[in-house]
Amino acid sequence: MPFDQLLALLAFALVSAITPGPNNAMLLASGVNFGLRRTVPHIVGINIGFPVMVLAIGLGLAQVFTTFPALYTILKIVSVAYLLWLAWRIGCAGPATASDDDAAAARPMSFLEAAAFQWVNPKAWIMGIGAFAAYSIPGQPVASALIVAAAYVAMGFPSSAVWAGFGAGLRRFLSDPRRLRTFNVLMALVLAASLIPVIVDLIRGG
Repeated sequence: MPFDQLLALLAFALVSAITPGPNNAMLLASGVNFGLRRTVPHIVGINIGFPVMVLAIGLGLAQVFTTFPALYTILKIVSVAYLLWLAWRIGCAGPATASDDDAAAARPMSFLEAAAFQWVNPKAWIMGIGAFAAYSIPGQPVASALIVAAAYVAMGFPSSAVWAGFGAGLRRFLSDPRRLRTFNVLMALVLAASLIPVIVDLIRGG
């Protein structure tokens, strides 16, 4: 890959990884509720799981969706339903030190959960397919997928750390249960709002 194209890919990866979306909204909420250290497995899961998905796209998964578009529609429906459920869970979350059953069971997302979540994250699919389509090397799908995946590893970790770190920095301000509850409800609304383009696309039959 030419150097100027590689720089463009890195810029694309940085912008798409650091802009708001389901992953970053959840990292921000996790940083606030659990702190940066406990959110590290979530960060690692995102930035290993997503490159693995990019590799799968490069190895032919995107072609499967082109051949069977109904599968992509089903994936979007499942994604919307799961993310709305996650938004509800975030909105109902209380302080991590509370004694009620829900709060006692609250915990940050694990590595495996965060990695698996990429497969039902609409923004991740848009990023992965878009990056591979724009920056693939003609006739070299495997090499292209490896380069795109590596770019997202390089840009994804710092981007995720920024969001989780910002959330951790807000912990003292949000130590008041009422402020924390308001924040969690706001994050739930942000997460739900991120689904609006996908829902509109489904309604239009896309």
